Amino acid sequence: MVSVIYPGSFDPVTDGHVGLIRRAASVFGHVVVAVAGNFRKSELFTRDERVQMLRTVTAGIRNVEIDAFDGLLVDYMRARGSRIVIRGLRAVSDFEYEFQMAHMNGRLDPGIETVFMVASPEETFISSSVVREVAMLGGNIEGMVHPEVARLLKERLVSSGR
Repeated sequence: MVSVIYPGSFDPVTDGHVGLIRRAASVFGHVVVAVAGNFRKSELFTRDERVQMLRTVTAGIRNVEIDAFDGLLVDYMRARGSRIVIRGLRAVSDFEYEFQMAHMNGRLDPGIETVFMVASPEETFISSSVVREVAMLGGNIEGMVHPEVARLLKERLVSSGR
């Protein structure tokens, strides 16, 4: 079965991510959510913790698989036998970066196609970095992340003294 790949850092996974995963799963036969290490960002959760969070929040979606990878996305996609990348767009500001990445991936492997999915209006303001910042400042993140993710985020921030 051909899989589509939805890569990201998911640090932490938000309701916006889950909304996109659900929508992709309704369009494609098999969705692999692939947790990538991001060398440009400092991570709050380990890769294994992010994988487990994703497994928790997607448990009810039958055609979703959670995986992780290191290195180039195109290499991971070749190893998985996939040719389609799913990327979410929240705002016009996301488009420039995603457009560059789509072209770079196409340059590295001309057979790769990127499919953009626009976030629902209720989720356009939700990003992992905004959720982390609100949580660090003691704000309410209900409705932005799964309750288990909120619990883990609060626990992590308390243990790290943030």
